[in-house]
Order: sequence, then C-alpha cells, then structure tokens
Amino acid sequence: MSTSSDTTAYIAGAFEHPTREAPEKSIAQLHAEAAAGALDDAGLAADDVDGYLTAGENYQVGRYPPLAMADYLGLDVSYFDSTDDGGSAYVNHVGEAASAIADGKCDVALVTLAGRMRTDERTHPEHEETIMQENFESIYGAETLPQYALAARRHMHEYGTTSEQLAEIRVAASQHAQHNEHAMYQEPVTVEEVVDSRMVSDPLHLLDCCVISDGAGAFVVVSDAVRREIDRECVEILGHAAAVDHHDAGRIDITETAARKSGPRAFSRAGVAPDDIDYVSIYDSFTITVLQTLEDLGFCEKGQGGEFVEGGTLQAPHGELPFNTDGGGLCSNHPDRGGMTKVIEAVRQLRGEANEPVQVPDATVALAHGTGGYLGTRHAGSTAVLGRVDR
Repeated sequence: MSTSSDTTAYIAGAFEHPTREAPEKSIAQLHAEAAAGALDDAGLAADDVDGYLTAGENYQVGRYPPLAMADYLGLDVSYFDSTDDGGSAYVNHVGEAASAIADGKCDVALVTLAGRMRTDERTHPEHEETIMQENFESIYGAETLPQYALAARRHMHEYGTTSEQLAEIRVAASQHAQHNEHAMYQEPVTVEEVVDSRMVSDPLHLLDCCVISDGAGAFVVVSDAVRREIDRECVEILGHAAAVDHHDAGRIDITETAARKSGPRAFSRAGVAPDDIDYVSIYDSFTITVLQTLEDLGFCEKGQGGEFVEGGTLQAPHGELPFNTDGGGLCSNHPDRGGMTKVIEAVRQLRGEANEPVQVPDATVALAHGTGGYLGTRHAGSTAVLGRVDR
C-alpha cells in the first residue's frame, strides 16, 4: 500500500536496544546506541539528520532533553520536539515527525527513547515529578495501580468482564514472548496461572501488569525524496491522530479511553477502517489497558472486549487480530514510555522482519497505539496507522 507524494513520510529505520537491565550505561549512552542502530538500519548517518525528537522523561540528561541530546549526539537540526505525554509520547512523535516533513522543516527526523526504570526506581524513586492535580489525589491512594484497578473493576461491573478474559491478553503476549530472545519473561503462561498470580490491586493480578525494564529504542522518519535515495524497505505513515481524556468536571467514564477519539481520526486520515488492520501494537501497561483500547479503536463494540479477546484472537500468526508480537510491555520490555516499542514492532511486522513464528502473513496495514497518563483520571491517546510500501 502506498499513496506516495511529496508530503508523505516514511519510517526508514527502527531499532530496539537488546538490554533490559543496564546499570552500567547512562541514559545518554542508551540514547546514542539506539540512535546508531536506527540510523544504520535506515542506511543513513548522523550527518543526514536534520530533525530530532525525544520525550521529556530523561531526568539523567537534565533539563531540555532535545537540546542536551542533540549536543551529545552531535546533531545539527532545523527541527526538534520534546512532547511528553507518557506512554503515548513516541506514537505522537510519529505524527509530529511526519507533519514536520510535510511542512518542509526537515527531511530526516530521528526519534530516540532511553529509560532506566528497572535500575533507577531502586535507587532514585523520587525522580518522577507529579502534575499539580496529583497533589490532591495521591493522598487518597490514587496511584498507578489503583487507577487501573478502578477502571478494570468498573468495566467488570458495567459489562460483566472477567479476570479470565483479561488473562487472555497476558496469555497471548506470553505466547509471543517465547520467540523473543530479549524478552524479560519468555515462559508461556495459562489463563489459570494469570488468575492464580498474586493480587496486587483488586481485581488486577501480578501477571496483569507490565514489566519494569531498562532499555532504549529509536526510529527514523524520512521524506519521500530521501526514501527514493536509500536502499531500504520503508513503512508509510498513512495517518495519525491524538486526543486527551480527563475528569471533565466529574463526568469521566473510566471504562473509556482517549482511543475512542484518536482512533477514528487516524483511520479517517489514513483512509482505512478497523477491518483493514492486519496487526496491532497496543500499549499494554495492564491487561485492562489493552481491552479498553481495542474496544475504543472499534475492533469490537464497547463492553464486548472480554468476549473479543477469548479463543486466541490476539495470538499470531493466525489470530483474528494479532497484537504485540514481541511480547509487549507485559512480557518483553517497558523502558518508561512504552509507545516506542509499539512503533518498532509494527514496523517489523510490515517489513516481514518479526520473529518468524509470530510473523503475520502478508501484513499490509498495521496500527500502533499509545496511552499516556492514567485511565482513571487524565490521559492521552495516540494512534498511528502504518502501511507496507510495495517497492
């Protein structure tokens, strides 16, 4: 699929750092190694980069992350951005890089992430800054786990969703992770094992939760002119959209996510529908995040997510809607802002470069979606639709 034009943008290179625990590496070093990997994958060099994007989570780098990292990487750029909306940030960067290219601000945009959540949460738990509203919420226990547990419990109350249905999502991720040599948890699990795992915030069990890892990743977005010059299979950015959901003066419905707004917009811009999607990368901070996102993106009706994920729907290569074939954040890797790995695996699938046992046959259109913030309060959703380019 391709609708090539002078304003079309493409992902030409992608790289996921193999480490999951890196106490000996700095955040900046992880950024640099991921950048080098993505540029090498694209057949480009640092001197070709005229745009740079990274999120604001890089506390070790200090203030102004894009400035600090552009210096560290030796980049001379005419466009830069540091949008940070949590787990949706790097899916947002797909759209922002594409827009910058369409506006003529750059031709080669490098996007990098690095995080040391596993190493630094043990030694620097205070690094994570709060937003102003959390000062009034955290005193009542409104932390990450309880927020998602509330969303899960409400979904169960409204629609009859069960813990066993949520467990199907972890099962699918684990079936994929066994083929990923870098995944933190490679052992397949059963529904029973998920439900029997330790309860951490009712109704969420330990295996309903994502891993905490160090890691890094990067991708390179290029203009059509650059795409034609390099000898690399590229992935077209067909459409992108973002949205914010929040308390809305008390009218919040915690069974819904911002995907209900970002998804339709992205599909419209891409000129496709949910039925056209061959593979999805869905941000999986918790199993409930995936289930609600699938509903809100339109892959099933609201409230039917539990039934939808049963029976191997999400399992590659032949499920109805294969998802997170690297094992995702639930099993493989979650270095802070999880949207990066969602983009990378979608690119792999469209290039036919995913791990062979989970490669979706003839994947033509893929979707990557990130969720940032908390489903129970305020959060962002970012949806990118990507297409295979027939060379």
